[in-house]
Amino acid sequence: MNQEIRERTKWFMEDRFGMFIHWGLYSIPACGEWVMSEKEMTVEEYERYFHEFDPVDYDPVKWVRMAKKAGMKYVVLTAKHHDGFCLFDSALTDYKATNTKAGRDLVREFVDACRQEGLKVGLYFSIIDWHHPDFPKYGDRQHPMRNKEEYKDEKIDFNRYLDYMHGQVKELVTGYGKLDLMWFDFSYDDMCGEKWRATELIQMVRQYQPDVIIDNRLEGAGDNHGSIVTDQPNIYSGDFASPEQIIPPGGVCDEKGEPIPWELCATMNNHWCYCNFDHEYKPAEMLIRKLVECVSKGGNMMLNVGPDAKGRIPAQSIAILEEIGAWMEKNKESIYGCGICSLPKPEWGRYTQKGEVIYAHVYETPLGSLPLYGIAPDKLDRVYYLADGTQMNRGEAWNTVLYDDVAFVSFGENPVFTYPLPDKTDTVLKVILKDS
Repeated sequence: MNQEIRERTKWFMEDRFGMFIHWGLYSIPACGEWVMSEKEMTVEEYERYFHEFDPVDYDPVKWVRMAKKAGMKYVVLTAKHHDGFCLFDSALTDYKATNTKAGRDLVREFVDACRQEGLKVGLYFSIIDWHHPDFPKYGDRQHPMRNKEEYKDEKIDFNRYLDYMHGQVKELVTGYGKLDLMWFDFSYDDMCGEKWRATELIQMVRQYQPDVIIDNRLEGAGDNHGSIVTDQPNIYSGDFASPEQIIPPGGVCDEKGEPIPWELCATMNNHWCYCNFDHEYKPAEMLIRKLVECVSKGGNMMLNVGPDAKGRIPAQSIAILEEIGAWMEKNKESIYGCGICSLPKPEWGRYTQKGEVIYAHVYETPLGSLPLYGIAPDKLDRVYYLADGTQMNRGEAWNTVLYDDVAFVSFGENPVFTYPLPDKTDTVLKVILKDS
C-alpha cells in the first residue's frame, strides 16, 4: 500500500463503522433498487415514479443523528443510482429531485446535516445510467432494454454519455464542499477501467478533492478487487476494496500478503432500498459480531438502511440501530482505531487490537475460567470489563495447572465455577500485557 493511500485512509481505518443509505425513485415500488432492470421497464414506464416522488418526511438530520447514536462515524448517500435519477440539483439533466414535488436539492441538505452532526460525508454515484439515451442498451447484461430487438442497431454516442457522467461527478466534487468519501458503482464485463475514461475522471476528482477516499469499483466490483491488490495499482484502482454482503475469510491483502484497507457493505435485510415485504432482518447481535469480525480482519463495515418513499427509515432498522448503539456506547474503544490482533483467533470469539492493548470479544460462556489463548500467565498484567471498567479476577486454579502456558480469567469469584457472560452479545475484555 503506497504512502498516499495510507495517509488518505487514516481516518477511515480509525472510524471503522459507517452507514450506507439507498434512497430514490425505486423506494416507491419498494421491491428493490434494480426494479427498472428486473422488470425491463422503459424510461417512460419508470418515469411515473418521478412524477409521484414526494418525500414529505425527509429529514436528513434525523438520519444522521440515528447513525451517530449507533456509533457510526461516516454516512454515504446514493446521490445517483443506476436509474439515472439525481437527488442533487444537476445542471446537466432535468431528471432530478428539484423537478419533483420535493422541489429542492436533497443532497445539499444531507451533506449539511452530516457536517452539523460532525460525521464524515460520503456520496455514492452510479457510473451506469439506464435513463441516458447514449448508454448501451441491447445486449448489455443489465440494461432494462437489453432484450428489446428495436435497440439492436441503435446508434449511440458513448463518449457523449461519458462527458455527461464526468460532468455530474464534477458537479458533486465542486459544489458541495469537502467530501470525505466518493463511492462509485460499478464495473462489469468490459465496462471497466478506461471504458469509463477512468484516469481522466480520477485526475479531475483529485484536482478538486485531493483528500477524498474512493472505492475500487471503477475497475473492480463486489466480485473483483481490481489492481488495488497488485504492486502497481492503476490511478483509478481506488483507496479501498469493497466486498459486498460477504466478509473475506482472511480479510483483504495485496499480492505480498500485506493487509490493505477494505470495507464490507451489507444490508440489514435482503434489499438495499426500502422493500415493504422484506422483513428478514439480521438481529443486532449478529451485526455487532460481524462488525467485530471486520475490524479483527483489518476492515470496516458500512451498514445499509433503505428509507421509504416518504423519507422514513423503517422501524425495524431503527430498533436494530438502537441496539447496536447501546453496545457501541460501552464498547466502542474496542472498535475505533482497532485492527488485526497479533494473536490468533480464540475459540470463544475474537481479538481486536490497538497498539499494545488487546480487546477480547467473548461470545461463548466458558466452562469455568476463560483461557486467554496466546497469552502466557507471566505476560498478563490486568484485565478489565470494557463496559464498566471493573477489574477481572485471575482464573488460574488447581484445574488449570496442566496448562501453564495460558493465562486464565474468571467471570466470578470462584475460578472453577461457571458464570454467565455479562453481555450475551459480546462481552468485551480489555487486556493489558506487561512490558516485555
